[in-house]
Amino acid sequence: MKGFVNANVYVEGKGVVRCSVGFENGKIACVGDDPTGIEPLMTLREDEVVVPGFIDEHIHGAAGSDAMDGTTEALSTIARAIAAEGTVGFLATTMTQSPENIGKAMTAVKQYRSERHPEGAEVLGLHLEGPFISKKHVGAQPIEYVEAPSVEIFRKYNELSGNNIRIISMAPETEGAETLIPYLRANGVVTSVGHTDAAYKDMVNAVKWGAQNVTHTFNAQKPLHHREIGTVGSALLMDELNCELICDTIHVSVPAIRLVVKNKPHDKITLITDAMRAKHMPDGESELGGQLVIVKNGEARLVDGTLAGSVLKMNDAVKNVTTLCGVPFTDAIDFATINPATTLGISDRLGSIRPGKNASVAVISRETFRISMTVRDGQVIYR
Repeated sequence: MKGFVNANVYVEGKGVVRCSVGFENGKIACVGDDPTGIEPLMTLREDEVVVPGFIDEHIHGAAGSDAMDGTTEALSTIARAIAAEGTVGFLATTMTQSPENIGKAMTAVKQYRSERHPEGAEVLGLHLEGPFISKKHVGAQPIEYVEAPSVEIFRKYNELSGNNIRIISMAPETEGAETLIPYLRANGVVTSVGHTDAAYKDMVNAVKWGAQNVTHTFNAQKPLHHREIGTVGSALLMDELNCELICDTIHVSVPAIRLVVKNKPHDKITLITDAMRAKHMPDGESELGGQLVIVKNGEARLVDGTLAGSVLKMNDAVKNVTTLCGVPFTDAIDFATINPATTLGISDRLGSIRPGKNASVAVISRETFRISMTVRDGQVIYR
């Protein structure tokens, strides 16, 4: 069997320890002191650590491709590109668009998953960001395609996707949310409060109905005010809610990241990239939902200056949280691994290193945060 011998490994429940890890039939077969029978995939430097592979629950695109392209080729391009960031699984994230374009994206994910592509990161399903959002907080999403929350519309999209929708970002204060959110909870789909003008009372209702997540906390939502704590204040206050964070220091400042880390339970923070097709591409003109995007110095903005997703890499998100916000290394890894795995209900197979789980790991430097290798289900997908 293949694996890592006498390496620094972030083992579930033990922290970073010196040990060997063996992979067999796509699973972690052994973790311990005995290297017998393990053929090393690589020799690690002293600063490198084997960690669980990252999970990006909110990413639109990379390397010139976008989930809204609606093709398996685009999904394969994204999957291959983000393997270089240590990512082993992701949700192909859509946006508020025409029903035809959203439907095309749904169908592509259904086909891609049925074909069981081994290359790159695994497409774990879909994150439907819109069209059930607030017109007050559309962000970079086309306002003309915003719709009221609807069980019927959701069921149509989910059927097209092969029942692969895992998260829906939506505004819980809009009419119809009181019916859709309980339906989603009953059917195992995560409601994420996002692109919303939800006040505290709306957030209380959303949690009561079954909401579990907050989409890119701080961005495109009602801010904190001392007489109305809004979406942001409620996200910080309510331990039931998991908070997504785009830790590029552009969407969210370092003090704001630290505020979330200080206020939320350890297991209720999730790093996302919210990356668009311009990630892994040079600066210049790009596109999001038919809108021109200008990428310069790591910032992706519409012509009017609105932030239009990010070009953030997941290993850089971990780096920023660790080096700029003072978060311990293993905590930052948890924010990108076991926390999203728990939200998505897949922590039985992904998110940490222990025997029986998928052999999906990354080798990352604790000094530079560079990824040397990414392994998915025992197969090297990036070196």
